[in-house]
Amino acid sequence: MHWITIIVIGIAANLDNLGISLAYGVKQTKIPISSNIIIALISAIVTYIAVIAGGTIIEYISPSTASLLGSLLLCAIGLWTLLSNLFSKQESLKNPDLIDKDKNHIISSREAITLGFILSANCLAGGIGIGANGISATWTVISIGLFSILTVGIGSHFGYMLTKTFIGKYSNYISGFMLILIGIYEIFA
Repeated sequence: MHWITIIVIGIAANLDNLGISLAYGVKQTKIPISSNIIIALISAIVTYIAVIAGGTIIEYISPSTASLLGSLLLCAIGLWTLLSNLFSKQESLKNPDLIDKDKNHIISSREAITLGFILSANCLAGGIGIGANGISATWTVISIGLFSILTVGIGSHFGYMLTKTFIGKYSNYISGFMLILIGIYEIFA
């Protein structure tokens, strides 16, 4: 089994979660456990669908070609993540007030659904690449779900302190590099 890939993809897919929860922590906006779980469930569901879709690709092309395409897709997603500051998704990540519509400094269940879908974009594309590589959907979903809960919980708790750190400032870049490294690792694994 590809345990290293499963763990690293769980971390890489959730660095945006860490970044947004840090931003909320700084603004003293709370993300209750129920909202955190909703975000994690959405990421897990999106990942599962993507991994199954990626796994379906294997049925139509050879496993080695599917693995290569999946690895290249992970590299491409990593590159896209590195360049994602140019895309509109980042507006929600840079300005957390766009999600907290009622301005009560609490991310409600309804707001968590919106946030969950925004944050699951990495999971969708990465899941297709993982599925095409034949990596376990179950363990990938568990990894992404657990790391989602951890990163959102840690980020919102330590928001003010961690926003000033290397991870807080460069979470998009770290995530992109990690995805590229996973893709390269899977090409040669």
